[in-house]
Amino acid sequence: MGTKRSWEGQPLGLHPKSDATMSAHDSTGPSVQSIFETFRDELDEHHDRRERIIKTSRDITALSKKVIFALQRVRTLNQPPPNKIAQENQTRFDQIRALFESLVPELTEIKAWRYQRQISPGIQEFIEALAFDHYLRTQTLISHAEVTAWLPGEILVSEEDYLMGLFDLTGEMMRFAVMALSSGNASATTQSTSTAGPEASDASSTSVPVLAPAQAGIVVDLRTMRARFESLSVPRRHNMLRDLSKKLEVMQTSVEKVERAAYGILVRGSERPSGWTPDLSVSMEVETH
Repeated sequence: MGTKRSWEGQPLGLHPKSDATMSAHDSTGPSVQSIFETFRDELDEHHDRRERIIKTSRDITALSKKVIFALQRVRTLNQPPPNKIAQENQTRFDQIRALFESLVPELTEIKAWRYQRQISPGIQEFIEALAFDHYLRTQTLISHAEVTAWLPGEILVSEEDYLMGLFDLTGEMMRFAVMALSSGNASATTQSTSTAGPEASDASSTSVPVLAPAQAGIVVDLRTMRARFESLSVPRRHNMLRDLSKKLEVMQTSVEKVERAAYGILVRGSERPSGWTPDLSVSMEVETH
Protein backbone atom coordinates (compact mmCIF):
# COMPACT_ATOMS: atom_id res chain seq x y z
CA MET A 1 0.00 0.00 0.00
CA GLY A 2 2.86 2.36 0.78
CA THR A 3 4.38 1.81 -2.64
CA LYS A 4 1.02 2.42 -4.28
CA ARG A 5 0.57 5.72 -2.44
CA SER A 6 4.01 6.86 -3.62
CA TRP A 7 2.65 6.87 -7.22
CA GLU A 8 -0.37 9.00 -6.40
CA GLY A 9 -0.27 12.43 -7.99
CA GLN A 10 1.98 11.29 -10.85
CA PRO A 11 0.74 11.87 -14.50
CA LEU A 12 -0.50 8.73 -16.22
CA GLY A 13 2.07 7.00 -18.36
CA LEU A 14 5.04 8.79 -16.79
CA HIS A 15 7.52 7.37 -14.38
CA PRO A 16 8.82 9.49 -11.55
CA LYS A 17 12.36 10.74 -12.01
CA SER A 18 14.71 12.15 -9.55
CA ASP A 19 15.52 15.85 -9.63
CA ALA A 20 19.12 15.04 -10.52
CA THR A 21 18.07 13.01 -13.57
CA MET A 22 15.66 15.71 -14.80
CA SER A 23 18.18 18.52 -14.39
CA ALA A 24 20.83 16.48 -16.22
CA HIS A 25 18.42 15.86 -19.13
CA ASP A 26 17.45 19.55 -19.38
CA SER A 27 21.04 20.72 -19.45
CA THR A 28 22.16 18.37 -22.26
CA GLY A 29 19.16 18.41 -24.68
CA PRO A 30 17.94 21.37 -26.76
CA SER A 31 15.07 23.32 -25.34
CA VAL A 32 11.86 23.95 -27.24
CA GLN A 33 12.70 27.62 -27.41
CA SER A 34 16.10 26.98 -29.01
CA ILE A 35 14.52 24.68 -31.60
CA PHE A 36 12.03 27.34 -32.63
CA GLU A 37 14.77 29.96 -32.72
CA THR A 38 16.61 27.75 -35.21
CA PHE A 39 13.46 27.49 -37.35
CA ARG A 40 13.05 31.25 -37.16
CA ASP A 41 16.61 31.86 -38.34
CA GLU A 42 16.20 29.44 -41.25
CA LEU A 43 12.95 31.07 -42.37
CA ASP A 44 14.46 34.55 -42.09
CA GLU A 45 17.41 33.42 -44.20
CA HIS A 46 15.04 31.88 -46.76
CA HIS A 47 12.94 35.05 -47.10
CA ASP A 48 16.02 37.29 -47.29
CA ARG A 49 17.54 35.12 -50.02
CA ARG A 50 14.23 35.05 -51.89
CA GLU A 51 14.00 38.86 -51.85
CA ARG A 52 17.60 39.22 -53.05
CA ILE A 53 16.95 36.86 -55.96
CA ILE A 54 13.74 38.70 -56.92
CA LYS A 55 15.53 42.06 -56.86
CA THR A 56 18.41 40.75 -58.98
CA SER A 57 15.95 39.15 -61.40
CA ARG A 58 14.24 42.53 -61.83
CA ASP A 59 17.60 44.20 -62.47
CA ILE A 60 18.38 41.58 -65.13
CA THR A 61 14.96 42.15 -66.69
CA ALA A 62 15.48 45.92 -66.81
CA LEU A 63 18.89 45.61 -68.49
CA SER A 64 17.57 43.02 -70.95
CA LYS A 65 14.76 45.37 -71.98
CA LYS A 66 17.32 48.11 -72.64
CA VAL A 67 19.21 45.71 -74.89
CA ILE A 68 16.00 44.98 -76.82
CA PHE A 69 15.08 48.66 -77.14
CA ALA A 70 18.53 49.40 -78.58
CA LEU A 71 18.27 46.51 -81.04
CA GLN A 72 14.96 47.82 -82.34
CA ARG A 73 16.93 50.75 -83.79
CA VAL A 74 18.71 48.31 -86.09
CA ARG A 75 17.43 48.23 -89.68
CA THR A 76 19.52 45.45 -91.19
CA LEU A 77 19.30 41.69 -90.85
CA ASN A 78 22.02 39.05 -90.89
CA GLN A 79 24.66 41.67 -90.09
CA PRO A 80 26.37 42.92 -86.91
CA PRO A 81 24.59 45.90 -85.31
CA PRO A 82 26.12 49.38 -85.74
CA ASN A 83 29.17 49.94 -83.54
CA LYS A 84 27.43 52.35 -81.17
CA ILE A 85 24.55 49.98 -80.48
CA ALA A 86 26.91 47.00 -80.23
CA GLN A 87 29.09 48.77 -77.65
CA GLU A 88 26.09 49.91 -75.59
CA ASN A 89 24.66 46.42 -75.50
CA GLN A 90 28.01 44.79 -74.76
CA THR A 91 28.22 46.92 -71.61
CA ARG A 92 24.71 45.84 -70.64
CA PHE A 93 25.46 42.16 -71.32
CA ASP A 94 28.55 42.45 -69.09
CA GLN A 95 26.39 43.90 -66.32
CA ILE A 96 23.85 41.09 -66.75
CA ARG A 97 26.61 38.49 -66.53
CA ALA A 98 27.87 40.09 -63.31
CA LEU A 99 24.37 39.96 -61.84
CA PHE A 100 24.04 36.26 -62.67
CA GLU A 101 27.44 35.58 -61.14
CA SER A 102 26.35 37.34 -57.95
CA LEU A 103 23.48 34.83 -57.71
CA VAL A 104 25.71 31.76 -57.88
CA PRO A 105 26.05 31.42 -54.06
CA GLU A 106 22.27 31.78 -53.75
CA LEU A 107 21.41 29.13 -56.37
CA THR A 108 23.72 26.21 -55.67
CA GLU A 109 22.55 22.60 -55.82
CA ILE A 110 18.91 22.17 -54.72
CA LYS A 111 18.47 25.93 -54.27
CA ALA A 112 18.50 26.31 -58.04
CA TRP A 113 15.14 24.51 -58.16
CA ARG A 114 13.80 25.97 -54.94
CA TYR A 115 14.10 29.55 -56.22
CA GLN A 116 13.44 28.83 -59.89
CA ARG A 117 10.16 30.76 -59.87
CA GLN A 118 11.93 33.85 -58.50
CA ILE A 119 14.79 33.94 -61.05
CA SER A 120 12.75 32.64 -64.00
CA PRO A 121 11.38 36.05 -65.19
CA GLY A 122 14.90 37.47 -65.42
CA ILE A 123 16.20 34.41 -67.28
CA GLN A 124 13.34 34.52 -69.79
CA GLU A 125 13.82 38.24 -70.49
CA PHE A 126 17.56 37.72 -70.87
CA ILE A 127 17.00 34.84 -73.32
CA GLU A 128 14.66 37.07 -75.33
CA ALA A 129 17.34 39.81 -75.54
CA LEU A 130 20.19 37.40 -76.30
CA ALA A 131 18.12 35.53 -78.91
CA PHE A 132 17.07 38.80 -80.59
CA ASP A 133 20.67 39.96 -80.80
CA HIS A 134 21.68 36.54 -82.16
CA TYR A 135 18.89 36.57 -84.75
CA LEU A 136 19.72 40.04 -86.06
CA ARG A 137 23.36 39.00 -86.44
CA THR A 138 22.87 35.56 -88.00
CA GLN A 139 19.16 35.23 -88.88
CA THR A 140 19.11 31.97 -86.91
CA LEU A 141 17.68 30.97 -83.56
CA ILE A 142 20.05 30.64 -80.64
CA SER A 143 20.13 27.13 -79.18
CA HIS A 144 19.55 26.09 -75.59
CA ALA A 145 23.17 24.95 -75.35
CA GLU A 146 24.42 28.37 -76.51
CA VAL A 147 22.33 30.15 -73.88
CA THR A 148 23.57 27.79 -71.16
CA ALA A 149 27.19 28.30 -72.23
CA TRP A 150 26.80 32.07 -71.97
CA LEU A 151 25.77 31.94 -68.29
CA PRO A 152 27.65 30.64 -65.23
CA GLY A 153 27.39 26.88 -64.96
CA GLU A 154 25.55 27.08 -61.62
CA ILE A 155 22.63 29.00 -63.15
CA LEU A 156 19.89 26.61 -64.20
CA VAL A 157 18.43 27.34 -67.64
CA SER A 158 15.42 25.07 -67.91
CA GLU A 159 13.90 24.10 -71.24
CA GLU A 160 10.70 25.84 -70.13
CA ASP A 161 12.49 29.18 -69.65
CA TYR A 162 14.25 28.74 -72.99
CA LEU A 163 10.98 28.13 -74.85
CA MET A 164 9.18 30.98 -73.08
CA GLY A 165 12.02 33.32 -74.02
CA LEU A 166 11.63 32.30 -77.67
CA PHE A 167 7.88 32.85 -77.47
CA ASP A 168 8.57 36.44 -76.36
CA LEU A 169 11.16 36.78 -79.12
CA THR A 170 8.41 36.54 -81.74
CA GLY A 171 6.98 39.82 -80.43
CA GLU A 172 10.27 41.63 -80.97
CA MET A 173 10.69 40.04 -84.40
CA MET A 174 7.19 41.28 -85.25
CA ARG A 175 8.08 44.87 -84.30
CA PHE A 176 11.31 44.69 -86.27
CA ALA A 177 9.53 43.23 -89.32
CA VAL A 178 6.69 45.76 -89.29
CA MET A 179 9.15 48.65 -89.08
CA ALA A 180 11.17 47.17 -91.94
CA LEU A 181 8.07 46.64 -94.07
CA SER A 182 6.73 50.09 -93.23
CA SER A 183 9.92 51.93 -94.13
CA GLY A 184 10.14 53.95 -97.29
CA ASN A 185 12.62 51.47 -98.74
CA ALA A 186 10.23 48.53 -98.46
CA SER A 187 8.40 47.73 -101.64
CA ALA A 188 7.36 44.77 -103.74
CA THR A 189 9.15 43.84 -106.92
CA THR A 190 7.72 41.92 -109.85
CA GLN A 191 8.79 38.48 -110.88
CA SER A 192 7.92 37.04 -114.26
CA THR A 193 6.44 33.57 -114.35
CA SER A 194 5.41 31.38 -117.25
CA THR A 195 3.50 28.15 -117.42
CA ALA A 196 4.83 27.44 -120.90
CA GLY A 197 8.25 26.27 -121.91
CA PRO A 198 11.37 28.44 -122.10
CA GLU A 199 10.64 29.17 -125.80
CA ALA A 200 7.23 30.71 -125.08
CA SER A 201 6.62 34.29 -126.10
CA ASP A 202 6.51 37.17 -123.62
CA ALA A 203 2.76 37.36 -124.04
CA SER A 204 2.34 34.09 -122.17
CA SER A 205 4.28 35.24 -119.10
CA THR A 206 2.79 37.04 -116.12
CA SER A 207 4.30 39.22 -113.43
CA VAL A 208 3.60 38.67 -109.73
CA PRO A 209 4.69 40.92 -106.87
CA VAL A 210 7.26 39.51 -104.46
CA LEU A 211 9.01 40.90 -101.41
CA ALA A 212 12.71 41.59 -101.42
CA PRO A 213 14.68 38.66 -99.93
CA ALA A 214 15.66 40.64 -96.81
CA GLN A 215 12.01 41.46 -96.12
CA ALA A 216 10.62 38.07 -97.04
CA GLY A 217 13.13 36.21 -94.88
CA ILE A 218 11.78 37.35 -91.52
CA VAL A 219 8.19 36.66 -92.64
CA VAL A 220 9.17 33.10 -93.55
CA ASP A 221 11.09 32.70 -90.27
CA LEU A 222 8.13 33.84 -88.19
CA ARG A 223 5.73 31.53 -89.97
CA THR A 224 8.14 28.64 -89.47
CA MET A 225 8.43 29.45 -85.75
CA ARG A 226 4.65 29.57 -85.48
CA ALA A 227 4.33 26.12 -87.04
CA ARG A 228 6.95 24.70 -84.67
CA PHE A 229 5.37 26.28 -81.58
CA GLU A 230 1.90 25.08 -82.50
CA SER A 231 3.24 21.52 -82.79
CA LEU A 232 4.44 21.51 -79.16
CA SER A 233 2.89 18.82 -77.02
CA VAL A 234 2.94 19.60 -73.29
CA PRO A 235 1.60 17.21 -70.62
CA ARG A 236 -1.39 18.51 -68.68
CA ARG A 237 0.42 18.56 -65.36
CA HIS A 238 3.49 20.32 -66.70
CA ASN A 239 4.33 23.69 -65.11
CA MET A 240 4.70 25.22 -68.55
CA LEU A 241 1.07 24.53 -69.43
CA ARG A 242 -0.13 27.38 -67.21
CA ASP A 243 1.50 30.07 -69.40
CA LEU A 244 1.56 28.22 -72.72
CA SER A 245 -1.93 29.09 -73.97
CA LYS A 246 -1.44 32.82 -73.40
CA LYS A 247 2.03 32.83 -74.94
CA LEU A 248 0.73 30.87 -77.92
CA GLU A 249 -2.09 33.35 -78.51
CA VAL A 250 0.25 36.36 -78.36
CA MET A 251 2.71 34.64 -80.70
CA GLN A 252 -0.02 33.90 -83.26
CA THR A 253 -1.18 37.52 -83.15
CA SER A 254 2.38 38.75 -83.75
CA VAL A 255 2.84 36.52 -86.79
CA GLU A 256 -0.53 37.58 -88.23
CA LYS A 257 0.44 41.26 -87.91
CA VAL A 258 3.58 40.64 -89.95
CA GLU A 259 1.57 38.70 -92.55
CA ARG A 260 -0.88 41.61 -92.90
CA ALA A 261 2.02 44.04 -93.33
CA ALA A 262 3.56 41.81 -96.00
CA TYR A 263 0.22 41.40 -97.77
CA GLY A 264 -0.18 45.18 -97.77
CA ILE A 265 3.17 45.59 -99.48
CA LEU A 266 2.36 42.93 -102.09
CA VAL A 267 -1.11 44.25 -102.87
CA ARG A 268 -0.43 47.99 -102.78
CA GLY A 269 3.10 47.83 -104.13
CA SER A 270 4.37 51.12 -105.52
CA GLU A 271 0.90 52.68 -105.19
CA ARG A 272 1.42 53.37 -101.51
CA PRO A 273 1.14 57.04 -100.59
CA SER A 274 4.06 58.70 -98.85
CA GLY A 275 4.21 57.78 -95.18
CA TRP A 276 1.93 54.75 -95.58
CA THR A 277 2.03 52.14 -92.83
CA PRO A 278 0.28 48.76 -92.68
CA ASP A 279 -3.12 48.66 -90.99
CA LEU A 280 -2.68 46.20 -88.15
CA SER A 281 -5.85 47.10 -86.28
CA VAL A 282 -8.13 44.73 -88.18
CA SER A 283 -8.15 41.20 -86.86
CA MET A 284 -7.41 38.38 -89.25
CA GLU A 285 -8.44 34.80 -88.72
CA VAL A 286 -5.89 32.22 -89.72
CA GLU A 287 -6.71 28.53 -89.53
CA THR A 288 -4.36 26.53 -87.31
CA HIS A 289 -3.72 22.82 -87.45
